[in-house]
Amino acid sequence: MSCNNRSRTGEAGRADPFWNSVASFDLDEIFVLPGWISKLRGERSIPDRNVISQSIDSELKALKTRVGDCSGCRLSAERNSIVFGGGNPAAGIVIIGEGPGANEDKVGKPFVGRAGKLLDRILGAIDLDRTSVYITNIVKCRPPGNRTPSRDETAACLWILEEQIKIMNPGVILTLGAPASRTIIGSTDGIGKLRGSIHRYGEIPVIPTYHPAALLRTDALRRPVWEDMKMLKQLLRELGLPRTEQDQV
Repeated sequence: MSCNNRSRTGEAGRADPFWNSVASFDLDEIFVLPGWISKLRGERSIPDRNVISQSIDSELKALKTRVGDCSGCRLSAERNSIVFGGGNPAAGIVIIGEGPGANEDKVGKPFVGRAGKLLDRILGAIDLDRTSVYITNIVKCRPPGNRTPSRDETAACLWILEEQIKIMNPGVILTLGAPASRTIIGSTDGIGKLRGSIHRYGEIPVIPTYHPAALLRTDALRRPVWEDMKMLKQLLRELGLPRTEQDQV
């Protein structure tokens, strides 16, 4: 871009500070790139949302390749699938459960059974769905009989989740059930005590709530879960989440 004017005016007719600054050097002609003009004017560049999404996808795929056919703990002996996670990793909302169940182990996707269908309804109640969150678990292989993962199994698998969170850099984390909540928050308290408050994973706010599977067994838990979802909805509003192609990061 070249210019031989002493000054320029903007849409409102005011002198443009950039061109006035150029004119102060008493130059007859200059060559500048558009990006330089933006920087000199103090304008903030808006990152390309598609580029950011592609970068996150690429890093998660590289992590999945690193995980490979993991045999880091005893859970690998009986699994059919490593259930890595699913959803929109660029949305800024990460939901973490305990571990895959029988249906998840069969198809390789998280929360596809009865608890998953209930989770979909819970998310729908606050205008979310699988395209606006990313869902994963503390352990990526099914514990036999859907038992709670042991401490050593959780420890062996935790690095994968930590890397996922680091790559996605979410604005908020929702934990489902005691094992996931205790692991992420770093507490030994029960879920009844942890829920109802906002905790932290580093700088990331964490909202713990009951696992959907618990709601299938106990109707009385539906009320506290709804209270937690209302808290989440308010936090999402404050944080401007989920991220969309129009949002800035």
